[in-house]
Amino acid sequence: MSPEIVTIIALVVIFAIATFLPINMGALAFVAAFIVGTLSVEMTTDEILGGFPAELVLTLIGVTYLFAIAQNNGTVDLLVRGAVKLVGGHVAAIPWIMFFVTALLTAIGALSPAAVAIIAPIALTFAARHGISPLLMGMMVIHGAQGGGFSPISVYGVTVNTIVEDEGLPDASLQVFLGSLFFNLAIALVLFFVLGGRKLLGRKVESARLEHVEHAHGTVVRGHGAAPGPGVGGDSADDADEHIHPEVPQPVRFEQILTLIGLVVVAVLALVFDLDIGFVAITVAVVLALFSAQQHKGAVTQISWSTILLIAGVLTFVFVLQEAGTIDYVGDAVTGLGVPLLIALLLCYIGGVVSAFASSTAIIGVAISLAVPFLLAGDIGAVGVVVALSVASTIVDVSPFSTNGALVLANAQDVDRDRFYKQILSYAGIVVAVGPLLAWLVFVVVPSWV
Repeated sequence: MSPEIVTIIALVVIFAIATFLPINMGALAFVAAFIVGTLSVEMTTDEILGGFPAELVLTLIGVTYLFAIAQNNGTVDLLVRGAVKLVGGHVAAIPWIMFFVTALLTAIGALSPAAVAIIAPIALTFAARHGISPLLMGMMVIHGAQGGGFSPISVYGVTVNTIVEDEGLPDASLQVFLGSLFFNLAIALVLFFVLGGRKLLGRKVESARLEHVEHAHGTVVRGHGAAPGPGVGGDSADDADEHIHPEVPQPVRFEQILTLIGLVVVAVLALVFDLDIGFVAITVAVVLALFSAQQHKGAVTQISWSTILLIAGVLTFVFVLQEAGTIDYVGDAVTGLGVPLLIALLLCYIGGVVSAFASSTAIIGVAISLAVPFLLAGDIGAVGVVVALSVASTIVDVSPFSTNGALVLANAQDVDRDRFYKQILSYAGIVVAVGPLLAWLVFVVVPSWV
């Protein structure tokens, strides 16, 4: 049996076991990477470890450690109260603020994972404080990042536009940017109403106060997901009142000012100077811990280690899958079909499925490169296909195995993490199943009929 087929079978087995048994999928994936990599793909263990996503692991550790410290010293609550005042206390406006702020960050050049790493912890704190679905809030952040991610000065935008120019295809820079923005905006609008946004309309923070206090006592109200009981998350009823009510005067402490400066430093160094956000975040976190070592000695335990194991194991196995030539194997089989519309659809699905586990930037390049031969033939609109491939390869970053999805999973508060993981995975499955098809219909099929 060929290595390509073996890796595909192994991937299916991993998902099947993790679905029916309470075993961390990352641990299963490490085992599969070792067994399949050495026996079928003939890789050494050093070569397999070359696929270990060290940068992503460090990012998850650094960001969750930093925001654990910010949570412990009350800085996150300070940001929550300030942001609530900026939106006039309208709860329904909060998810949209997060969407557009993240979109702005990626549109001006921030890497999508860097923008999500900065905004997601704050956004998910809002969700916990104000009874907003954490799935809604997390996905609004990710879709915002993807919506702004194809501006001409962004990483995705530059990648796509460079490939298009080098291959002699028609310029699609504006179409790709606007196509991605409005496609993700449409998804966000649907999510807002499907995941409880209508219940937030007309609500203000003051009217949500009683609800959050009831949550703090362990009472489930209005169906906003998992509600913590007494002691969960460390909030008493009095704490809930303090967190939720913007008029409660709270003096700003020196440590909080220092933490705010640290968060700004992280944003500037990661977004402006393009330094690795993992190293920057953990450096700032350690500096803050030095000022109150006893207070933050438990912050390390708040790092989402099970999530890190999950992501690291799966992505290590995906590396083995790539080394086995599985992606090229599937791509060659698709492009040999000879029907332009069908090829475009299948390439959208290849980009979407693979990108749910691997680098979106890399997959965009692979997908467009595979499409070049039949695009140059002129049998199908090149611009529409480029837009569809770009969108299909990035909207799936909601997957818990992508950097963005992993950051949302790791930073969720007051949730059953296993349940939340399954919710994200279910939503990602819907996006992977339907997203590439919709992108193909909107950007390829409809323009060909007009």
